[in-house]
Amino acid sequence: MLNDLFQSIKIEDLIEATKETFYMTITALIGTFILGIILGLLLYLTSKDGIWKNKSFHFVVSALVNVFRAIPFIILIFLLFPFTNFLIGTIRGPEAALPALIIGSAPFYGRLVEIALREVDRGVVEAAKAMGAKTRTIIFKVLLPESMPALISGITVTAIALIGYTAMAGAIGAGGLGSYAYYSGFMRRDFDIVFLCTVLIVVIVFIFQFIGDIIATKLDKR
Repeated sequence: MLNDLFQSIKIEDLIEATKETFYMTITALIGTFILGIILGLLLYLTSKDGIWKNKSFHFVVSALVNVFRAIPFIILIFLLFPFTNFLIGTIRGPEAALPALIIGSAPFYGRLVEIALREVDRGVVEAAKAMGAKTRTIIFKVLLPESMPALISGITVTAIALIGYTAMAGAIGAGGLGSYAYYSGFMRRDFDIVFLCTVLIVVIVFIFQFIGDIIATKLDKR
């Protein structure tokens, strides 16, 4: 059975598809982490209990986050085709999937960041403010360090979702294991390839989860 399976698979194509999945996931994860941190900070700082307390600005940011979280990812890809084509110059390939992956994941992670920041002891924040600390100091010396374990756990959860998004993006030409499973497996009725790609995606999920759990545990001071 294994011999029949590997005879129907071009190993070099499978390796390339796996590399593309890692590339899309890691690159999008970096962009999601940065944009999500910014969104989460804006949501936290402009809330009624935040440092900036700007109700109108908070409403706008919160509305944008909710809108993009509500759009199904596969539809978001289609909606972003013009923007992707303008930015990347094409709507196919791993690079073309990055805008949709980041824009689709960052709002979700932004909410997780907001939740993590709200869990920081307000007494610590108030003490920093009482000592005359500026907002930048409070953010980088208090809020982010204190919430880092939760932020890492949140980005780990987001990474798992991103891997699933890459598979969906692959079905419409983004490359990766999703593309290989769809075009070389499903379209040719070769479900052994679909099964193998599924196993590899599950393995990648376990890798990201394992790494995320280790980092979060080491950063947790409790």
